[in-house]
Amino acid sequence: MTERMTGAQALVRALEHVGVDTVFGIPGGAILPAYDPLYDSTKVRHVLVRHEQGAGHAAEGYAQATGRVGVCMATSGPGATNLVTPIADAYMDSVPIVAITGQVASAAIGTDAFQEADISGITMPITKHNFLVTDPADIPRTIVEAFHIASTGRPGPVLVDIAKDALQSDTEFHWPPVMQLPGYRPVTRPHSKQIREAAKLMAEASRPVLYVGGGVHKARASEQLLALAELTGIPVVTTLMARGTFPDSHPLNLGMPGMHGTVAAVGALQKADLLIGLGVRFDDRVTGKLSSFAPHAKIVHADIDPAEISKNRHADVPIVGDCKEVIGDLITAVKAGGTGSYEEWTEQLSDYKRTYPLGYEEFADGSLAPQYVMERLSAIVGPDAYYVAGVGQHQMWASQFIGYENPGSFINSGGLGTMGFAVPAAMGAKMGRPDATVWAIDGDGCFQMTNQELATCAIEGVPVKIAVINNGNLGMVRQWQTLFYDERYSNTDLKTARRIPDFVKLAEAYGCVGLRCERPEDVDATIKKAMEINDVPVVVDFVVHQDAMVWPMVAAGTSNDDIKIARDMAPVWESED
Repeated sequence: MTERMTGAQALVRALEHVGVDTVFGIPGGAILPAYDPLYDSTKVRHVLVRHEQGAGHAAEGYAQATGRVGVCMATSGPGATNLVTPIADAYMDSVPIVAITGQVASAAIGTDAFQEADISGITMPITKHNFLVTDPADIPRTIVEAFHIASTGRPGPVLVDIAKDALQSDTEFHWPPVMQLPGYRPVTRPHSKQIREAAKLMAEASRPVLYVGGGVHKARASEQLLALAELTGIPVVTTLMARGTFPDSHPLNLGMPGMHGTVAAVGALQKADLLIGLGVRFDDRVTGKLSSFAPHAKIVHADIDPAEISKNRHADVPIVGDCKEVIGDLITAVKAGGTGSYEEWTEQLSDYKRTYPLGYEEFADGSLAPQYVMERLSAIVGPDAYYVAGVGQHQMWASQFIGYENPGSFINSGGLGTMGFAVPAAMGAKMGRPDATVWAIDGDGCFQMTNQELATCAIEGVPVKIAVINNGNLGMVRQWQTLFYDERYSNTDLKTARRIPDFVKLAEAYGCVGLRCERPEDVDATIKKAMEINDVPVVVDFVVHQDAMVWPMVAAGTSNDDIKIARDMAPVWESED
């Protein structure tokens, strides 16, 4: 197919050919030439967001809910720099997005022209790859390469920065273009020798744990994981990014490890003699003080990104490959070589689960406990919904007290911990999965960073539901001030207890339905009322006690052995004997 058109028309045509149906963005001078042919596209829906950060997070939510590449678009300079946070967020959490930005005309690049920023340079450390396009003939090929890079291997964000004159100039449009990526060949098939070594260690171990991260979900390998766990009887821990990848209801699931993980999950890692790490980063929130993490364990580490292997913890058996392939080959190897006997180990861990279940404080004054809100959301809304969280206490409560049975049903900002993620990401998830129920779980601090996207939701007809866990404070920071700063609450009081703003009125001003719930006895009715409204967005202001805390907790920089189940309360571990 060969046709004469402008670079801007070639951009839109290429987006159509690679299957894009939704783009989140805001026009501006340098990207304006692309918006003209976009106006005529019958295949690509453009969603006019209210802030470029919202566009990026919406693209992330769309990508995570659908498994497809999310797309956002912005103009040069401040438009592009407003995408930096969601690009960094996508990079940390391995989310496939393509960010398309306009750039000043090629002759003006480097002159400090109006609204010029070196967005390629700025984002180089936080993108999987990025492109600066100055020749209109390169646009179709660059788009194909960007989508290929974003979605293959370890997924991630790719930036395509296009000079304004390249968008305005004429070119020959050729389809399909030939990709020119000679150095990009991600390894997906694991080495058979490493698989055999891993299976041998699994058979010899007496206290193994399947340590499962977001890479297993990215590989769409939840069915294989379930088969491996049930074949071997090895208990499973699922990181924050893997919640739902292995069903919470399964008896082998010990819950989430790490700083706010369950006692059973944290204890299992600390006492294990073998960790089978699948699609994990061994990040600090899981390991705690790295030198004291899993001190008795040999490590099998499988990841599609070779840079992750032995980055933080030496791998006795390193396996580079796609987790779906890795787990499938492990199943074959285990069937051929046999499994170990882990009954005593699994009973010990089951005892931890029984002795130290997740719990929370109920307040004598009748105030609402945020954990209770999560429990009732889980019970009433159910496991088939998508739950999208920002970062902070509400994120941890959502990970702890909502039951996840389906892979990908919990979407949150894990690695970067981005306040303001939830509302636009929920919008993107709902647009990607219009028939699904989508609840954003947000804090009153996070909510005030990106709630302008409620306008986008209302205008575009995206009926998300938003639970604002309103404790009147920057909750997680306040918790640290309580525990580590002698209750000196410096600049964490948001004054939302005085209803500045009034979230119900704010929701109504944005064309949404606003509800408020302040008492435990009203929680069920409020959630059910929100569930009955399906034509407009709903915001529920859950006013909760400001002293509610997230437990268990491993203080930053300390050993997982020092986990606390409540303030000044630690689990009693049996002796090593």
